[in-house]
Amino acid sequence: MFGVIIAVLRSLGAAFQPRRQLVLENLALRHQLLVLSRNAKKPRFRNPDRLLWVVLRAVWARWEKALVIIQPQTVIGWHRAGFRRYWRWKSRRRDGRPSLEPELIQLIRRMWQANPTWGSPRIRDELAKLGLQVSDSTIRKYRPKPQRPSSQAWKTFLHNHTTQIAAVDFFTVPTATFRVLFVFIVLAHKRRKVVHFAVTESPSAFWAGQQLVNAFPFEMAPKFLLRDRDSIYGTEFMRRVAGLGMHEKLITPRSPWQNPYVERLIGTLRRECLDHVIIFNDRQLERVLREYVEYYHAHRTHRALEHDCPLPRPIEAPGQGKIVELPWVGGLHHRYTRQAA
Repeated sequence: MFGVIIAVLRSLGAAFQPRRQLVLENLALRHQLLVLSRNAKKPRFRNPDRLLWVVLRAVWARWEKALVIIQPQTVIGWHRAGFRRYWRWKSRRRDGRPSLEPELIQLIRRMWQANPTWGSPRIRDELAKLGLQVSDSTIRKYRPKPQRPSSQAWKTFLHNHTTQIAAVDFFTVPTATFRVLFVFIVLAHKRRKVVHFAVTESPSAFWAGQQLVNAFPFEMAPKFLLRDRDSIYGTEFMRRVAGLGMHEKLITPRSPWQNPYVERLIGTLRRECLDHVIIFNDRQLERVLREYVEYYHAHRTHRALEHDCPLPRPIEAPGQGKIVELPWVGGLHHRYTRQAA
């Protein structure tokens, strides 16, 4: 009964309201009836419904009086959400760094897809060799690459003697027939160049010493040889090292980080090559390693070499031609170069 009396009093009071107020109130009430008439247990407001009430709130001071099925705070929330969306749309283009050309974006994506083991610095360096300057932050979101700090004392030693250091190490490669092949590798620190590598199924101190002699046949060997304390480096190996005039520097037990360059090279060989192929015998392993080492020397960029290759690689200007990609190591990696039309 009380509700009926309130409704009658409101109707009588409406007779004294301006026509504009009556039209807006009629619109608000009819819209709420329309929402209630939809086939839903709970009234659901769609985006056009929300927009209508946001507009009513802006043009009608008594909009709260006509609300029946929702709270005024809900309409205020809609208005704030619409405000945020409007300014997000209005601010979608801001002055700042110029956007990349679509062709360059496609090239970066193609590099990432064709070279899954690459990181963002590698892609940046490859683009720099093509005369395209792209910041690392622009590419980092595609392939982030964590870094591991090294020991300061050993870092200082390696920096001061980098031109006179060679490092050696062994690593193993399993075959499809469950045999284990051993790879002996010799790395020159100066340009991160692989001086020599060899594969065997039965390594020995004599064999390792002979491989070191083969690594420096016609040129003066470096002053220092960096290695771990593996028992494979026996008396015969040390005799061959002394015969070459080299001084052995042994790292601390269980501290491979003290021989970082060759350890990083072995990790690179695994991640970028050997983890993606099945090895059947020693001849195939030598062939695969030979092709990757050729790619490693002439085409792969290194941050430690000021983003150049062990064999210096010239920068190709944009005017030299169209960018083409050349597969290496069975398509695991690609060389990007400019080819004249």
